Amino acid sequence: MIYLIKRRPTASREELLVHWYGNHMSAVIEGQHERAAQGKWHATRYVVTLFDADAEGRHPWDGMAQLWFGKPLPRPETPQGTVPADTFQEKAEPYVPWATREYVVMDGQLPVEPLTLNAPFPCTRSGFFKVTFLVEARDGTDFDAFFDHWLGVHVPNVRSTMEQVGGFRYVVSHSLDPEGEPNAGMAELYFPDADGWRGYREHIRPDGMERWVEGATVLRAGTQMIGIP
Repeated sequence: MIYLIKRRPTASREELLVHWYGNHMSAVIEGQHERAAQGKWHATRYVVTLFDADAEGRHPWDGMAQLWFGKPLPRPETPQGTVPADTFQEKAEPYVPWATREYVVMDGQLPVEPLTLNAPFPCTRSGFFKVTFLVEARDGTDFDAFFDHWLGVHVPNVRSTMEQVGGFRYVVSHSLDPEGEPNAGMAELYFPDADGWRGYREHIRPDGMERWVEGATVLRAGTQMIGIP
């Protein structure tokens, strides 16, 4: 389950991030641990990516929360945070969950270092250069054909290019309801630094994805917050 987060016009980015890390993440972690203790279905992982500003200094999205479940959550009747339950939701625009199926193509490891002087989680990590593509499909897309091409043709192309330039992790997520969501899917590419991303752009070759893709929002990041590793 993916949650794309954007701050309200009245909130600064710093306010959003402080309250996200300082109170909202802890509540989510506690809630999922309680569900696990009760034998209920629960998130097995919880990671937040904080997106950097784009070339114009704007944030199309401030961040993205990802929670891994064994089955999709039901879509709420109203967006979460419409009636704020904590200060983070007072600072964030209301948001809805996006159900996806994840394919881990390159499983390069990212460090998890729990805190030792405070509660172990949430903690943070950096030292990587991540590029996230939010992929929008053209109207009238045959999603079976699109997803087959994505996994069968585009993924090998991207993986080969990643290996050439030192990329170490590559994950693709496909929407479970592509016709009902703004984005058909997402790709996450991890490099040691920005040089890897520059090399990727120089070496990647067209493979026919443009037949189905209307466009993509490209987001860069160098920091994540870890709630449940």
